[in-house]
Order: sequence, then C-alpha cells, then structure tokens
Amino acid sequence: MTSSSHDAYPLLDGIDNPADLRTLHERQLPQLCAEVREFLLSSVSRSSGHLASGLGTVELTVALHYVYATPYDQLVWDVGHQAYPHKILTGRKKQLHTIRQKDGLHPFPWRPESEYDTLSVGHSSTSISAALGMAIAAQRERTEKKVVSIIGDGAMTAGMAFEALNHAGDIKPDMLVILNDNDMSISENVGALNNHLARVLSGRFYTSLRESSKKLLQGMPGIQHLASRAEEHMKGMVAPGTIFEELGFNYIGPIDGHDVNLLVSTLRNMRHLKGPQFLHIVTRKGKGYEPAEKDPIGYHGVPKFDPATTSLPSKKASTPSYSKIFGDWLCEMAAKDPKLMAVTPAMREGSGMVEFSQRFPDQYFDVAIAEQHAVTFGAGLAIGGYHPVIAIYSTFLQRGYDQLIHDVALQNLPVLFAIDRAGIVGADGPTHQGAFDLSYLRCIPNLVVMAPSDENECRNMLYTGHRLMQPAAVRYPRGNGTGCGIDDSLQELTIGKGRLIRQATKASDKKVAVLSFGTVLSDVLPCAENIDATIADMRFVKPIDEQLVRELADSHDLLVTVEDNVVAGGAGSAVGEFLQAAGLTTAILQLGLPDQFIKHGGQEEIRVELGLDAESLEQRIRQRIAQM
Repeated sequence: MTSSSHDAYPLLDGIDNPADLRTLHERQLPQLCAEVREFLLSSVSRSSGHLASGLGTVELTVALHYVYATPYDQLVWDVGHQAYPHKILTGRKKQLHTIRQKDGLHPFPWRPESEYDTLSVGHSSTSISAALGMAIAAQRERTEKKVVSIIGDGAMTAGMAFEALNHAGDIKPDMLVILNDNDMSISENVGALNNHLARVLSGRFYTSLRESSKKLLQGMPGIQHLASRAEEHMKGMVAPGTIFEELGFNYIGPIDGHDVNLLVSTLRNMRHLKGPQFLHIVTRKGKGYEPAEKDPIGYHGVPKFDPATTSLPSKKASTPSYSKIFGDWLCEMAAKDPKLMAVTPAMREGSGMVEFSQRFPDQYFDVAIAEQHAVTFGAGLAIGGYHPVIAIYSTFLQRGYDQLIHDVALQNLPVLFAIDRAGIVGADGPTHQGAFDLSYLRCIPNLVVMAPSDENECRNMLYTGHRLMQPAAVRYPRGNGTGCGIDDSLQELTIGKGRLIRQATKASDKKVAVLSFGTVLSDVLPCAENIDATIADMRFVKPIDEQLVRELADSHDLLVTVEDNVVAGGAGSAVGEFLQAAGLTTAILQLGLPDQFIKHGGQEEIRVELGLDAESLEQRIRQRIAQM
C-alpha cells in the first residue's frame, strides 16, 4: 500500500501536514476522522502494528492539530501506541505501511523522524514531566508556545506521572494535561451533563468570573473559603477530579473523546487558560472497528490480518515461546509452593501469566505500570517469608534499578527476577531492546545472574533461582524456544558452573574456544563446528565459572565470548576481567551488541546486520584468527 485512493479518502488525501488540516471547516472534521480511522485500519491490517489504541485517539488527534499551531505548539504523546493517527496527519501517511519494519517508520514518536515528535518515547508515564520542562522553557523564553501532554489512564498508574503533576501544581506553568481514559464508560445522561459542564467550566466567562471573584474575596477570608467550597461542591457533583484539583490543576471533564467538535470547542477554550489545566476525556480502545472494541487487548498489537474477518489469524508456532515456558513453570511451581507470589508491572499477557492469574488469583499481583513499586513490593514479600517471582521485561527493569540494588540486593533478599525480552526484541525498537541487563546486573553484589540456552535450561534456572536464598535473575529472549523438547523433571543447578558442549576434534595452529551466554548458542553451534572450535555453554554470567574459563584459557589460543547484550560491561567483560586478574594472557574476542542503540526491525534482520547470526560469527572469528 503506497497511497490511498481519492474516492476513499477525499479529505485525508489533501492533508500532508496539520496546516492543511486547519484549512478545513469544522463541520468537515467528523468525515476526516472517519477517513483517518479507515486509513489506519487498512494500513495496519496490511503491515502489522499497534491498532486498538490508535483507533481510540482519532478524534483527539484531529482536534489537537486543528486547535493548536503545531509544530510551534508542542504535543507530547505518552508511550506512543496511541500516536499512529498523529503520524498520519503529520506527513507520514504514505510511509505508515512501513511502521515497525527495518528502515521504516519508528513504532513510537521519534524526534529524529519528525519535527512534530517533540519527545522520543517507548516507556510509559514520561509525557507530563517532559511537557512541564517544555512549558517552563517556553515561559522563560517569553513565547506564546502552548504545551500539551496526552497520557492514558494506564500510564497514570505510574508514580512518575504523579510526581510530575505534583511539581506542576506547585510551580503552576501554563500547560495542559489530557487524560485519555479508555477504561471508563459514561452513561448518556451523565455524559451529556458533563459535556455541557465542560463547555461552561472551560469557557472564558466562567474563568474570568472565577478569577475576578478570587481577587475580590482576597480580603474576606471567611467568604472566600465559603465560595471556594461552593465551587468545589459544584464541580465535585459531576466531575471526579478532586485529586487533580488538590494537586493544583484546573480539572475539566470527563467529556466524550469521540465527539470531535466538542473536543475542538473545549480545547479552544482551554488553550487560553492560565496555569496548569487538566482535561479528562473518555474514549474507547478500538473505536470504529467492532472486533477491536470487543477485544482491545488482542487488537493492541496485531499481525497482518483481513479486516473483513471477525478474528485475528492464529499464531502457529512449532515451539513454545519463552514467555509460555515461564508461565507454565510458574503454574507448576505454584501448585507445589503456596508461598510463591508472582508479581508483574502490568504485563500479564506479555509475560505469559494469563493462565497463572486465573488458576492462582491469590498468588498473583498486577501492580500496574509501577516497576519501582513492583521490585520493592517483592522485597516486602520476601521479608514476610514468601517467595516472590517478579516477571518483568529487561527494558522495564531499568526503571526499578535503584530498588533492585537498595531494597533487594543490599538486603540479600530471595527475590527471583524472570527477565523477559532480553537481547534483541525486534520491531519495538531502541526503547524496548533488552540490550543492557547483563551489564547493569552483573555489577550488583549478592545477585546471581543466569542466561539459559534453551527451554529446559530456562526451566531449571527458574527452579534454581526460586530455591536460592538470595537474589537471582534469569534472563531469556522474546520469541520461541529451540524445539529441544520439554523435560518434565526440574534440576537444581550448581551455582556458577557452566557446561562443555563440544570439544575441538582436530589439531590446528590456533585452537579456539567459544564461550556462549544464553540462547545465542543456537547460532554458535553451527559456527563453531565449521571452524572446529570448543563450545562452552556458560549458563551463569554471575558468578562466572572461573575454573572452566581457566581450563579453556590454558588449552586454547583464542577465547571467543558471544552474548546478546552490549559488549560494554557484559558477560564477555566478566571473562576478560577474570583473565586479567588471574594473569592469563590468552587472546580474547568479545562479540555482542555494539555501543549504540539498536534500531527496530525483525529480530533475525537485526542479528544479521549486527553480525550475530551463525555465518557472521564464523566470519568474524576467522578474521580474528587470521590476525594472530
């Protein structure tokens, strides 16, 4: 799909940027919204990507770009799943079919991609903090620039969002926070009343009357207090915004987020208000496409599919994913251990915990998008004598790093971290690549770090970590296992001991040993066989198997470490540090992710580009041998 037909998208075809949008008459906006929604559905169904969130923000996106003078005025999108309509309206509709693909559009707002993307995003709950900084900058430059943060109700569960609200309410800049609430329904009567009230409360007459009254009553404290209480009572009857008012915001809403003309009139009023403003809109994920409305979770991220059908194509995998392997192990272990407590920061589906949450609801805790809290909550469970397992993506554990050090490792508490999406994750790009966990974990005292090479190793390491009376982490990749077959038995591994997989069979001038960390072993095996190298599955990144490293260093001319983590500070660095400390002079080649943020694209495509596929590994090792 390279362009839309003029018959299908008569208004959208004429919009290459928001300036074009602002030439439309307001009565044309509902039709434009319908065209944007249809274009989004048609494009994503052909290319794959995030769908339900964007379908729910069409009217809001149109209204924002219609009212605000973007890109001079700045829109700050939170996370970015909801920003596909924003990309469509800001000059990228012809490239939308390339989204999340190698060298295509970035999956989220991305500053290098467009001047309309004010903040590069991927992790949730950052928009209010960034918008506050932008608003203060605009204020200090004495510009008329307006700043708007758009945040979802899910992202509002993170403490960072409330930290920013608290700060903004204290210093009172001119800024608008829009809460896109897609998990709350409003009945028609209440909705109509709220829509009317929003117009009144955001209008200039009411605002000027309120401000004038405050000045008039400043010298009459008793009456001022009474008037303030009356205003709060009037707003409190119909608007659940007390907490935001207490934080220092002027709260408006909730209003219908799918009424584009209502949004335009409300935003026009609020654009001129002084101080921190908060607009609460209610939307429906998947709006306008019935299957997505009924199943917004299933249609959050979709493969290619036929919109005419009522279901997504089934995922046919010959081997289970590592997330499923973890979820199955969790259920198996919980059936034996009533003190096992599973914790996730809002990633039940992604971490393979759906079945567990249904079978063991009393042992399951979804703490919302609150990674810091998840880690310290796990510490508290461990102090209480329970056995917490925190299922978390590698990239999201970064957000709980202080808690991991201060609240878990420092106190040597038995908390098990099941770290999903380690290494190259693919289409979600730089914000989601699990590139750094081995580096940021292996420097922490008391923490045992394991990297399984296949499904059974993953199960055994989870079991080992669960039984260990100290902090432990098992990191595994996104995607399916190797197909080795699941062994029903569980084995408690000896801490810090690797295993020899293959011994070099022929004498050669330069003997090579490849030390493999994690699932890269599947690429190491054919590579090492071609060059007749010894292969060690190291299993443990911390503590490293020093005895095995010493033996290999003594009997080989070159040690090659391979990992799907950045080379800087990673598993290979651990081997190098030991060689230096032990006074061993064996040559070492460290292969892994480069010192750069890894772009989006298919997992295998990225591996090839970075030289971590079997063929590239062999070539890189042969080049190093030739230099010796």
